[in-house]
Formats: sequence, C-alpha cells, structure tokens
Amino acid sequence: MRIWGAGAAAILAGIGAGSANAQVDPLAPMAQPAAATYAQYAAPTSFEGYKYQLMARARREGVRESTIQAYVPPISLNRRVMELDRSQPGGPPNSSYIPPFSPYRRQHVTADLIRRGQARYTSTYSSLNRIQARYGVDPGVLLAIYGHETSFGAVTGGFDLLEALASLAYEGRRREMFESEFVSALKLIDLGVPRWRLKGSYAGATGYPQFMPSVVVRLRADGDGDGYADIWGSEADGLASIANYLRNAGWKPGLTWGVVVRVPSTLNRAAIRSTLQAPRCQRVYARHSRWLTVGQWRALGVVPVQSGLTDRDVATLMEPDGPDGGGFLLTNNYRAILDYNCSNFYALSVGLLANAITRR
Repeated sequence: MRIWGAGAAAILAGIGAGSANAQVDPLAPMAQPAAATYAQYAAPTSFEGYKYQLMARARREGVRESTIQAYVPPISLNRRVMELDRSQPGGPPNSSYIPPFSPYRRQHVTADLIRRGQARYTSTYSSLNRIQARYGVDPGVLLAIYGHETSFGAVTGGFDLLEALASLAYEGRRREMFESEFVSALKLIDLGVPRWRLKGSYAGATGYPQFMPSVVVRLRADGDGDGYADIWGSEADGLASIANYLRNAGWKPGLTWGVVVRVPSTLNRAAIRSTLQAPRCQRVYARHSRWLTVGQWRALGVVPVQSGLTDRDVATLMEPDGPDGGGFLLTNNYRAILDYNCSNFYALSVGLLANAITRR
C-alpha cells in the first residue's frame, strides 16, 4: 500500500502523531534520554538509548527475547529516511488548492504500464482467475495496484526496514505508528521471515504489495498454493495479498469501481453535496457527492458513457477537474481502493489503468 499509494502510501494517509510517553524497561542497563530529545535530530548516543525503549515495547508485545537481542542492538540511525519523511510534499495547512488530475493521470496511466500490465494479464491469467474465484476482486485492479506500487515488482525499495522504522519512530512526529510498525517487523522475523527480506521504502512499505509490516502480519496470502505467503518472492502471493486486502476493505464481487459519465452544465451541485463526515481523509471524501442510485443520477442528467453499472447500483459523483473537466460515478469498490491509499488521484488512476489493462 502506498505511502498511498503508489501502496503504502498507501497507508500513511490520515494517521496522526503518536504518543511520546512509552514506558522504559526498568531492567534496561542504560538510562533513558530526556523525552525532549526524541523529536529532534540527536546524537547517536541518544538513539542508542532509545533502542532500549523499542526493546521494552517489543518485549511487552510478545516478541521473542532472542529476536530482540539479535536484531535491535545492531540497528543504526538513518538520517536519510528522516530527511525524506520531512520533505514529503504538502500544501499550507489551510490551503484549499487541489491540483488538476490530468497531469497525474498522464504520469500513472502510461502506455508502458498498460502494455506491461496486459502482458502480465496474459502470462498470469490462470493464477489471476484462481485469485478472483477466492477473493472476488477484479484482476485488472490487482495488476493496476501492482503496477502502480512497484512497476510490476521492479521497484520494491532498498531501505532496511528495521533501521528505517526505528529512525522514524525516534524522530517522533508519528512515533506511535512507527514504533508499532517496528514491532510488527520483529514479529515477522518471529514468524519465519528471513531478516534479509525486510527491505522496502524509506517509510516502511515492503514487498510486491508495498504493505506496512502490520498489514503483512494480518493480510499476506498464499496465491501459488505452496503453503507459504511470500510477498517478496512470489508474484502470485503478492497479487493474492492485494486481493485479500481489498476484500478486507469491503470489496464487493461483480461490481465495477466506477464509470465515466457526462455531467450536464445545469446540474445543481449544491443539492447533491454530501453531508457525511468521513472518519479519516476528510479532504478526500469531501470531493464526493451524495450517494444516489444510477437511475436517480440519470434523472438528473448524469449519464454513464460506458457500461458497468445498473440503474439499481448506488454511486457517488466526483469531478476531479471541476465542473467542466468530466466526471465519474464511483462505487463502494472505489472506496476499497481508497483504503489501500487514501488519495482520489491514486484510486482513479488505479481504476483507469485496470480498465486499460483488461481492455474495458
């Protein structure tokens, strides 16, 4: 999952800063540094002290002592991942500016991704059919996420996960999240994942699906039938894991993610404005209208220009480039893609790439 998307992202959206008040192991041989130093760039000796806090938390959460002793003390502070995290783009807190979708679409729904996705669709057709039969998820969407996240497995990230997660936890801006993910990475070792497999993005996303470690623990799946879910070495396992994630996020079999529609210039947008309050990613969901049946949308002059939805299906309208830029009717399955990476541009580009891969 992009961090969002293209997977993990998938994943960082809507998560706030964590607590800086985790307890210190009373048996630790080294004194804990002052809490005020955690959110600052600090000397390596302070990071050395912080590692005892990570060890104590891992111990409380059931990680084997042998794993803790073998893999936590050697970790080094990685200032590069902290720099990358701090340099992530973001507008002013009160800014309402939304960039146009078209440039993003051109960058992420490319002829090359379509061509390679179609080739993967042909070469993995039987495997995709098995995964669809088990999870009910559209194979085109699986390949689109796979292509978006890692360029079909070519770019999965080379950062050491334990080092990256510990460094970001030490930095302190999202301490609770990254400490929890660090412990989950240790749990993967306890579950038999080799230490050398724990590579990924600077923010901790790993494997073909670009899952955070906690998601790997919960949702990785065996797609090739060998009894082991290897999201780093088995493409079938990676695709099955993406399918498992989407099903867990509420994907409904047999329902498209959305369709392109013609929107009349006379549409009263104030009358269709949603009054729902999203529990997370509020700016993302604020761009969606009320939910109406496709039949009700037709009565308002909003007409699908492609098949895929019946008049009984319910959908929300979004116009990513404004009233004159075209629109989409989006279903519950679009929201499942948003759960993977809470970005409208990400989810739209995944859906459009999926359509192109499967020639819909």
